[in-house]
Amino acid sequence: RQRQMCIRDRTYILPITKWVIKWKTRKRKAEKKMKEKIKTGLELFAFFFKIGCFTFGGGWSILAQMEQEFVDKRKWLTKSELLDMVAVGRSVPGIMITNISMIFGYSVGGVFGGICSVLGITAPAILILSLVTVFYNKLKDNIWCASALRGIRSAVVPIIASAAFSLGKEAFKTKISITAGGIALLLCLFTDLGNIELVGLGVVAVLIWQTAVWVKEKAVENKAGEEKEENEHVLSLIHI
Repeated sequence: RQRQMCIRDRTYILPITKWVIKWKTRKRKAEKKMKEKIKTGLELFAFFFKIGCFTFGGGWSILAQMEQEFVDKRKWLTKSELLDMVAVGRSVPGIMITNISMIFGYSVGGVFGGICSVLGITAPAILILSLVTVFYNKLKDNIWCASALRGIRSAVVPIIASAAFSLGKEAFKTKISITAGGIALLLCLFTDLGNIELVGLGVVAVLIWQTAVWVKEKAVENKAGEEKEENEHVLSLIHI
């Protein structure tokens, strides 16, 4: 009887013990994953807060800093992926760099990473503009502030140019991309088309081009298939 009770206890205890072990293992994994997400989110917040404080020249200047940090240094993404994020960020409504920060943060650290990235990139602007608003009357005619801004404008241009050159090498690898980029540049310089219209025209043009290439390739494949069938038919007649 005592043996039967032990067997019965094992029958109930063993599944419960296994379930407890699995639950604790899952809990530890979940806690570890959560800690990694929080760490990644805080890193993203710190980085975007830093570049938001010390980077001038708008979104393109910030993109240059993102390329140096996340493409060249940390290898978190490639230039091609960064270009895709830029394309999406410019295509949707809102501020370009905020959109890109959200997309990048989400791709690296999920929703929490995206929120941290957006908070990091926007917090410095809010704080600095709040201070400038308070002291605007004293700063607007200050010769030292005006000189500092002229120096900042001079330094921003080569930063933007280096980002454009570096990302441009990745973007303009095919004839279609070079052609589309040249046409977009001419339209941007000599017409009143906005960014949305240019992006829409670029998408339509590339889709038409890709369709034409696909039709041409299919025609070549069909022709090759017909020639192969004809050759096989001729060989079969020769064997007969």
